[in-house]
Amino acid sequence: MIPYKNQKLKDEKVFKDPIHSYAHVTDQVIWDLIKTREFQRLRRIRQLGTLYMAFHSAEHSRFNHSLGVYEIVRIMIRNFRKYEVWNDEDRVLALSAALLHDLGHGPFSHSFEKIFNTDHEYYTRKIILGDTEVNKVLRRVSDTFPEEVASVIDHTHPNKLIVSMISSQIDADRMDYLQRDAYFTGVEYGKFDIDRLLRVMIPTKDEILIKETGMHAVEDYLMSRYQMYWQVYFHPVSRGGEVLLTLIFRRAQELYKEGYRFLQEPKYLKPFFDEDVSVEDYLILDEMVVNFYLQEWMYEKDEVLSELADRFVNRELFKYIPFDGSYITMSELNMLFTEAGIDPKYNLFSDSYSDMPYDYDRPGSKDTRRPIHLLKSNGEVREISSQSIIINSITGIHRFDSKLYFPKEKVNNIENEKLKSRILDLLDELS
Repeated sequence: MIPYKNQKLKDEKVFKDPIHSYAHVTDQVIWDLIKTREFQRLRRIRQLGTLYMAFHSAEHSRFNHSLGVYEIVRIMIRNFRKYEVWNDEDRVLALSAALLHDLGHGPFSHSFEKIFNTDHEYYTRKIILGDTEVNKVLRRVSDTFPEEVASVIDHTHPNKLIVSMISSQIDADRMDYLQRDAYFTGVEYGKFDIDRLLRVMIPTKDEILIKETGMHAVEDYLMSRYQMYWQVYFHPVSRGGEVLLTLIFRRAQELYKEGYRFLQEPKYLKPFFDEDVSVEDYLILDEMVVNFYLQEWMYEKDEVLSELADRFVNRELFKYIPFDGSYITMSELNMLFTEAGIDPKYNLFSDSYSDMPYDYDRPGSKDTRRPIHLLKSNGEVREISSQSIIINSITGIHRFDSKLYFPKEKVNNIENEKLKSRILDLLDELS
């Protein structure tokens, strides 16, 4: 009898995909993982959280992305088979980890993590190792297989090559989400020659090397990543949606702990408010559930929660302006808003963010990321920024930005004309 790990489907399954044309499934274990309730839940989690508020077509899901990462790893494996270092016994491990790497994402993804201090990698591991359908499928391979898959995803597996295929500075995860997110947001920034990149990858025991002839493809990839973060992922309108979500859940949790009687009991949010979340609690919560509560909260008696929920649902976002705290501090702004009768706790929010497009661990570096290495024609292995002027120019460069969010109409409606004029002048100076 053929071991479950090696069982093939009678007929290949294919998923039509706008990025890779098709995602091909031939292994029984992969097909069974896709059919689990935990993986199907990813259909109900948007890939880009609140970014649909800025880019109306950014409605794709974690399910789409996870299949895409799986497909890229499948192509990597196909290309790596001609190298002695690749052991095809690891194929199902790499494919399973690629497919399941985002299994623990919650509704609105990274926005939700910041609000409730959760970590998707932690819950990915808990789902894989817990009493779940995914775990049961993986255990059919072997009793230790769930732990192996989880260790690849949390970067502790001894096979560093497989870890780097899924999580590194040039991995299947990034290669899929940059192109997929560019496609669904309608921008040109995230596009790069992925076919070329995959062709110039050389597997080694510890990492993937890039042929010297592929250096310019890596330059294009890294610059695409840089542009996507600053033109798309950090878009201030999307961040404004996150601000409202943060304030909404801050208020809802505050009311819950005060014993407030909601018109619709937030049954599935209670574990998060109580900070006692089981895997089953976590899996129940998807964006359909959260959006239901947001709709319900529009009609709550509490005016703060009602207003914030209405703003989010109907995209009445706060105004945003540049803010770094050098001209006036947040504490000073809080005092002015309070004096004007506007509660700064729910009407004033400073949002900061930063990114480093490329860096690597070296003496004196604050970064711990592994470098991208080029394999030169003479057999030498060199860190890529030492060979590329373009990549050298962005290596170790940390770019920061920050915005101040507030309801402009409330400032305009301040009754004290002198105070209103003072606040408006300050805000105009900041903008």
